[in-house]
Amino acid sequence: MKIIVAAVPGSGKTTILKLVKKELPKSKVVNMGNLVLNLAKKEFGIRERDELRNKLTIDQQRYLQETAARKIASMKSKHIFIDTHISIKTPNGYFPGLSEKTIHIIKPDLIIVLEFNPKDILERRLKDKSRKRDIESLEEIEEHQRVNREFALSAATHTQSVVKFITFKKIQKKKFEHAKIAAKKIVELIKSMKDK
Repeated sequence: MKIIVAAVPGSGKTTILKLVKKELPKSKVVNMGNLVLNLAKKEFGIRERDELRNKLTIDQQRYLQETAARKIASMKSKHIFIDTHISIKTPNGYFPGLSEKTIHIIKPDLIIVLEFNPKDILERRLKDKSRKRDIESLEEIEEHQRVNREFALSAATHTQSVVKFITFKKIQKKKFEHAKIAAKKIVELIKSMKDK
């Protein structure tokens, strides 16, 4: 089973997938962004992830996505969780993180879209010193989450995948509160699908 887990940058999906992996230790977690970045370093001299959307042409981005998708499609595991972005905000607009061609290569069984209160996302981005993230307004973050919904539904239509939205509208009160709840919901969903 291949499961795409997507959210806007700074949402905490990598942390969520670490918690999922603890509950489903036989599963594999693949970060599509890391695959794309490693390919871009070798082929286009890109140094860091944030350069991908600002320095590469659309054709170069398509090529990298499709190459990474072929690597993922060839992987074997009971559950393969693909940590990715369903849409990528570029200086010129939104670019599909999972194009029609890419989604057909991966053939996911399930697409999970995580959504959070924009204030939580902005706060996480401001605290993350490991990345040089764009600072967006709360309205821009909310718009990006709406675009993710539309792109996810489109991707699912092309591959007849199930789409699940896990949404947190309220601001979290404790650190990792939403990450723990989201991980639990994902594990429950996978187990329920397996039982059918």
